[in-house]
Amino acid sequence: MLTVHAADAVQGAPDGADSVAVDGGVVVAIGTYGELTAARPQARIRRWSGLITPGLLNAGAPALLEAAYHPDPREADELGGDPLTGDALTALGMDDARWGASARRGLQRMLRHGTTAVRGPFTRAAVRTAVARSGLRVHPPGPAPEPVSLDPLASLPEPADAFAVTLAVGGPADLAVFGVRDLAALRTEGAGSCTATVLGGRLVFRRS
Repeated sequence: MLTVHAADAVQGAPDGADSVAVDGGVVVAIGTYGELTAARPQARIRRWSGLITPGLLNAGAPALLEAAYHPDPREADELGGDPLTGDALTALGMDDARWGASARRGLQRMLRHGTTAVRGPFTRAAVRTAVARSGLRVHPPGPAPEPVSLDPLASLPEPADAFAVTLAVGGPADLAVFGVRDLAALRTEGAGSCTATVLGGRLVFRRS
């Protein structure tokens, strides 16, 4: 569906550009809200506060999904809410079904951090299935970040180093919206400041 995402600014766009129009899974225009809506009066409007950027690439996804367990909220009293690794993970006696469920929860947490792409490879069948069904783009293997984090910005000197795509007309409609003014503020606040994630033109996360 033709949609205009309007915020306070669009990273990398000319000064004054505050909106991105997407149709299906493609970016069709970048410019001011007035320009984009005047040319597309039938478009659905989504208004956000903050900065629109390209979606992020989480290069530590194999470790997050195949070497950590993401507890179900119903297990919070017993296991807490943070990913479990090491001896705590071993003690769970994981099977394929539990790996798959954990991966699905981990992927949802990635979406809440503006992630639209992950690096592979994934060796567990249940995890590969969860990743494929999530719609997240899978990039070829590469160097693992240190530290591994749900926040793709945590191990990088600049937020732009985590952008999974270039935000451009004709490119994929993979966007993230952060509740910050600019990249300097995003570097300080981290990807936890994400308020919305758009993957292939679909709104897949919206902070309530």
